Amino acid sequence: MQVAGKVVVVTGGGNGIGKALCEAFHREGAAKVVVVDIDPAAARAVATPIGGAAFKCDVGKEKDILHVIEETEHQFGPIALFCSNAGIGGGFDPLSVNAGGTSDEPWSRSWAVHVMAHVYAARHLIPRMKARGGGYFLNTISAAGLLSQVGSPAYSTTKHAAVGFAENLAISHKADNIKVSILCPQGVDTNMLRSIPKGPQSGDGDLSPEQVAQDVLKGLEAESFVILPHPQVLGYMRKKTENYDRWIAGMAKIQAKMRESYGK
Repeated sequence: MQVAGKVVVVTGGGNGIGKALCEAFHREGAAKVVVVDIDPAAARAVATPIGGAAFKCDVGKEKDILHVIEETEHQFGPIALFCSNAGIGGGFDPLSVNAGGTSDEPWSRSWAVHVMAHVYAARHLIPRMKARGGGYFLNTISAAGLLSQVGSPAYSTTKHAAVGFAENLAISHKADNIKVSILCPQGVDTNMLRSIPKGPQSGDGDLSPEQVAQDVLKGLEAESFVILPHPQVLGYMRKKTENYDRWIAGMAKIQAKMRESYGK
């Protein structure tokens, strides 16, 4: 896919990877970049220099997603690429003594943002895309959705669910010419990464959001389902599937080291 001349929506576009994506799509000649964020001031700050549009949106609420879709298509034309990029880093606790946690809150919020946001976008865009002969979804997930996330069961679980939904989205609508890519980096130098305890997600180095955006452009051009800014993730996936017991034992050792480090 080439974004030149296309209408593109990016959720979580006010900072980090989302901001870098908005700027990269603008440089590539997108007809209109729609910057969506829960912080309207941040969305405007990104949109204004690139001649984009800004919308406030809580992606965990279906009515907000629908509003963005309807207003974007009414004002600027059909959405060719919807980047469901917003994410949160809540629920990280390397010292947790129970994977089930003590409250539903981090689970429900992570589920809303990391899973249902993708579902809502598809629910309201699929009929439109089918009617006009195709479209594209880019879902920012994380290497945690392919591997795991030590220190946050809620993050890891919902990111796995996001991968499962993206797979079904791609399978169900391949015949409708609707393409899907999932973006699965490890550590990226963003506010979210800085807000959580340092862990194995940074073991192969933290990339800049701008580097990740360039990898996205290459992945979209190739129409690759999985976009891996950290190529090492592919090797980790292979090791995981070839010997699950060995992989779990290795991850448990990493968790033990983290607990020792943060317990001091």
